[in-house]
Amino acid sequence: MSQDRTLREIGPDASLLLVDDDEPFLRRLERAMEKRGFAVEAAGSVAAGKAIATARPPAYAVVDLRLEDGNGLDVVEALRAKRPDARIVVLTGYGAIATAVAAVKIGATDYLSKPADANDITAALLAESEEMPPPPENPMSADRVRWEHIQRVYELCDRNVSETARRLNMHRRTLQRILAKRSPR
Repeated sequence: MSQDRTLREIGPDASLLLVDDDEPFLRRLERAMEKRGFAVEAAGSVAAGKAIATARPPAYAVVDLRLEDGNGLDVVEALRAKRPDARIVVLTGYGAIATAVAAVKIGATDYLSKPADANDITAALLAESEEMPPPPENPMSADRVRWEHIQRVYELCDRNVSETARRLNMHRRTLQRILAKRSPR
């Protein structure tokens, strides 16, 4: 990735809120963002994220969309209400156009699919607002995106193969074969 793009400086307020319920990922990202000069505060739930966003609204935020206790967009709304100028990136393992549009309408600056690394996140947080961040160096393959979507619908249907197949307009046997395979790269 070319780092010579026009990136804004972190600025005097380097406060960054990270909200994710994946503890190992949260800790790795916290360390990586501190190395890049951010003053990081981490939260593992919607409730904790909203509490920090309300009490100490940060200049930057990285929020996971799906958390165990709710939707990360609630944190985005709470932060946007307290600090309209905050730059917010929404992360999710399940990229979908509808949720990307909802995130941006609520006030997210950008939307990234996991796995996103600290470089991608930093570029999205610091990109000039009229400029698009560069495409990821290792984007998910089309097969991986399809597999992720099928897994998401499968989970939303409480792991019911017949219901998932019906919603995806797919034969049940075909779905079973896909679910039995390892995830594509």
